[in-house]
Formats: sequence, structure tokens, C-alpha cells
Amino acid sequence: MASPSAGTADRIHGAAAVVVAAVAVILALVVAPTDTVQGEPQRLMYVHVPAAWLAYLSFAAVLGASVAYLLTRDLRWDRRAQAAAELGVGMTALAIALGSIWGRPVWGVWWVWDPRLVTTAVLLLVYLGYLGVRGLGDDRAAGARRAAAVGIVGFVNVPVVHFSVVWWRTLHQPATVLSPDPAPMDPWMAAALGAAVAAFTLAGVLVVRRRLRVLASADAPAAPGPAGAPPQGAAALGPTEALVVVPRTRR
Repeated sequence: MASPSAGTADRIHGAAAVVVAAVAVILALVVAPTDTVQGEPQRLMYVHVPAAWLAYLSFAAVLGASVAYLLTRDLRWDRRAQAAAELGVGMTALAIALGSIWGRPVWGVWWVWDPRLVTTAVLLLVYLGYLGVRGLGDDRAAGARRAAAVGIVGFVNVPVVHFSVVWWRTLHQPATVLSPDPAPMDPWMAAALGAAVAAFTLAGVLVVRRRLRVLASADAPAAPGPAGAPPQGAAALGPTEALVVVPRTRR
């Protein structure tokens, strides 16, 4: 159960995320100009790119937390890795879905076997596998070790996804941010994108914080009852006694 101070911090954090998101919506839909080539569908960039960014950030957190867990064997790091991976999987799926919606009017198709799309789909499968291996077997520590190994190795695909538009011929436009040769962008478009990235990041951190409390509760040992107390409902019975019901006969 969250402490009162944690609840207050969550409310402040959530309010900040809502305010920044509102600013991002106004900038993206009202202030930023319409793209001269792609038209209105380009405005999907203001959710597609932040979703991809938050996925990258989440998987980087999985990498760091997985290394920390293997070094310390502290389950708190494993919980951080799991919470970040769950967020990253959701954001990767969202980025793929938004990219498909954006590609339909621009490319004329929902999906193409493009290097960026294929490597992103592989990234999603890798981290779905990361979440899957956690449940193999009943040994909590062994599952955490398996997941940590996948989380470390799986991160190799993140730079492959990001730089796929540089390394191979692709229909996908060049990277909007973190590119070795960034394309020029209208200042209001850049402001809208920056606000959207900030809003996604704030919301994502809040989701992870709340998820961590749930995972910590699941890992906490059950509180024992009073010493020597019998199981509920068995107080009137001895350890080997059974309740016998004798039917009554009518005379």
C-alpha cells in the first residue's frame, strides 16, 4: 500500500504530466504548421516519435537494472527491470501501430518489409520473450537471472532499430532526433515534438513508479498469523479430527 507521501508525489507528478501533455496537444494540433509534403498525417509524428523514444528509454533502463541485478542479486533491481520492460513493450507496440496508421496515407500500405519496421517488430518480440522467460519455473531468483540475460543481450537490437534508416535503403524517413545528420525542422514543430516527448516521459515514469509498488507487494512475504493459531475455520477441530454429520431419523 502506498504511503501518503507517495500518493501526494504521484498526484503532483500526474498533474505535471497532464499540463505538459495539454501544452503538447495545443502545439501539435494548433500552433505547428502542416507539413508541406505529407500534410495532416504528419501530425502523428507527435505521438509516434515519443512512443519510440520512451521504448528506447525503457529498454535502456532494463539494460542498466539487469546488470545491477546480476551484480547485486537484489530483487529491487529485477523489479525495476520488469516494470521498465512492460512499459517498453507497450510503447513499442504503440509505435508500430501508429507507424502503420501514418504509413497508410503516405506510403499507400499498412505494412512493408522495411528494415526499420522489421527490426522494430523483432525488438518487440525480444522483449515479449524477456517477459515470458520470467515465468519459466517456480524459482524466483532463477527467473530473474534468465530475464536479466535476455534484457542485456536484447538491448543490442535498440541501436540497430534506430540506425536502420542510415545503414540500409528504406522507405522510412530519417531519424527525427538523435540522428548523425538531422533534417531541418520548423521551430514550432520541434517545440511540439519536445513537449510531447516530455509528456510521454513524465507519464512513463509515473507508470513505472506505480507498477514498482505492485511488484514489491507481490514479492513481500505474507504476514504470519498469531503463533499457534489454527487455520481459519478449524479452531474447533483438532489436528486429526474430522467433522462428522450424523443424519437424524424420523420416528
